[in-house]
Amino acid sequence: MPNLVTQCPACRETLLATRLTCPSCDLHLDGQFALPPLLGLDARDLDFIVRFVRASGSLKAMAKLEGQSYPTIRARLDELIARLDAAHRGTELRQHEILDAIANGTMTAAEGAAKLKELKR
Repeated sequence: MPNLVTQCPACRETLLATRLTCPSCDLHLDGQFALPPLLGLDARDLDFIVRFVRASGSLKAMAKLEGQSYPTIRARLDELIARLDAAHRGTELRQHEILDAIANGTMTAAEGAAKLKELKR
C-alpha cells in the first residue's frame, strides 16, 4: 500500500482525509478528518520516531541500537522537533492571517470562521 499523501501536490496545503473505510466489513465514514502532525513527516523520519519509541524514548538506547553516537541521535531528534514546531507555528500564522483579513474587511466573519474551523480539524 502506498504511503499517505498529506500535502496537495498543486498548492502544498495540508490535505484532509474525507473517507475512512473498514477493510473487514466495508463500512464507510465520510466527513473531514484532520491528519495528525506526525503524518506530515516523511517515511524516514516516521521510521526514526517508531524506533525511538521502541527504545522507550531513551536516546542512549537509541544510539546503541543505531550504532551511532548519542550527539548524532540527539541532533536528529532536535531536527524532527524543530520541523514539528515549524508546522505548528505555520498553523498559528495562518490563524492570525485569517483574523487579520476579518479585521481588515477582506474576509467576512462567516468565511473566517469556516477557515478557522478547517484549521482545527
